[in-house]
Amino acid sequence: MPGHRQEGASVRLVRELNLLDCFSLVVGVIIGSGIFISPKGVLLNVNTVGWFLLIWLFAGIFNCLGALSYVELATSIPLSGGDYTYLRLSFGYMIAFLRVWTLIVAVRTGPLTLLSITAGTYIVGDSAVCLRTAVRIFAACILCLVAFLNSWSVKLSKRVQNICTFGKISGLIVIIVTGLIKLSEGNTSSFQNMFQKFEGSSSATGWQSFPTAVYSGVFAFSGWQYLPQVTEEIVEPGKTMPAAISLAMLFVTTVYLLTNAAFLSVLTPSEILDSDAVAMTFGKKALGNFWWLMPLSVVLSCLGSINGSVFATARSFFVASREGQFPQVLGMIHVRRRTPLPAVVILLPVCLVMLTVDDIYSLINYLSFSRWLFIGMTCASVPYFRWKYPHIDRPFKVHLLIPIIFSLCAFTIVITSALSDPAAFFVGLGITVLGVPVYIIGVLWQNKPRSIIRLMRWLTITLQKLFLIVDTTARSGVERTGSRESLLGTELDEYSGDNDS
Repeated sequence: MPGHRQEGASVRLVRELNLLDCFSLVVGVIIGSGIFISPKGVLLNVNTVGWFLLIWLFAGIFNCLGALSYVELATSIPLSGGDYTYLRLSFGYMIAFLRVWTLIVAVRTGPLTLLSITAGTYIVGDSAVCLRTAVRIFAACILCLVAFLNSWSVKLSKRVQNICTFGKISGLIVIIVTGLIKLSEGNTSSFQNMFQKFEGSSSATGWQSFPTAVYSGVFAFSGWQYLPQVTEEIVEPGKTMPAAISLAMLFVTTVYLLTNAAFLSVLTPSEILDSDAVAMTFGKKALGNFWWLMPLSVVLSCLGSINGSVFATARSFFVASREGQFPQVLGMIHVRRRTPLPAVVILLPVCLVMLTVDDIYSLINYLSFSRWLFIGMTCASVPYFRWKYPHIDRPFKVHLLIPIIFSLCAFTIVITSALSDPAAFFVGLGITVLGVPVYIIGVLWQNKPRSIIRLMRWLTITLQKLFLIVDTTARSGVERTGSRESLLGTELDEYSGDNDS
């Protein structure tokens, strides 16, 4: 993960993420708790083992289309911030702000909280007297630990990410090898008549349930969009990013298919549906005294996903502050640690508050449509940039059908969520639109009363003294003028030369 270097009065990001680092970041974020939660969600909405495995394959291919579209954007527009940056240049500042607004409210903080709760659940097990309280305490400790790591040292957080990625891959390899051994011993009953209804399947399940099954599978692949958020820190992004994304998506898809096949070699489909912790059930049935490897693997998976998510999300806040859309303090770094401490810490209180909420899933579901809406809009900007800026350098290009197909599928998910649960859709829409007055008051309203300006200045200076942080740059996207084409050209000139160290 990146550091910074001082150039006179400004601080520039340094390109030091190599292919292995990028691969580890993508795999480490994607493989979280999803592979241990989603199998039940997918199987619950299909009638056959055959369709169960095909949906996992489709989910991998679908996410690969979106990932490759993001790579073209990241390599042709070598600026950090990910979809925030691409939305800003294609749809304007307000849409980009709403994207980051939803990240803070629930889209990113909600999954982080759930991952910490999942890790806490596997740590506590069923031995604690006050189970919910103990899980929440462990979850809070995990969140604080990750925030500390990302605030203290980028090198330390990078090592933790690599260790967690190695640990979670090792755990999945144990599952896969065990499954292969069971299959070689003849445990193939779950794979017989694969496209016929298995015993215990719901008779009400039909084609109308397939979108829900697909969504459960797609959820497990979430995380590939984090890599473009750190584009400015990647060595030779034109070569590194396509290779890292392609290898990571191929690897994760293969591992997910083999892992689910391994689950079915030990557990029947009905046993998977009856289990709230598939990995734990698998471990106790197949690994004997070594069953504890499964909860350890889940904890490492969650920790690595949280660590990578916090690092990447902080970069979005960091860039938004650099563009004048977030408070100036979020664009500052620690004078000695060279970490974006404020952008990291801002996530912690939101997640800790969410730990006190009983139904975090509802909040995440409310804004799930906005996540796919913004991702679809981002991929739709690929053909827009091809038309608007035909002369910019594109080290990596995808066929235009790829972003178009992915965008249409993403918009279909949005429409499906609106039709299937209109109440949740409109609540989420209200939360998203609430960001508009926040944007108007916080960003567009330039002539604020002197008392508010003095208060904000005092808070900024106080936080600088308290956390030993300094401003990184005087750049402000709100103050810029001119066309988007000239703006894009100016930004590419600024960053392509400054970050080659």
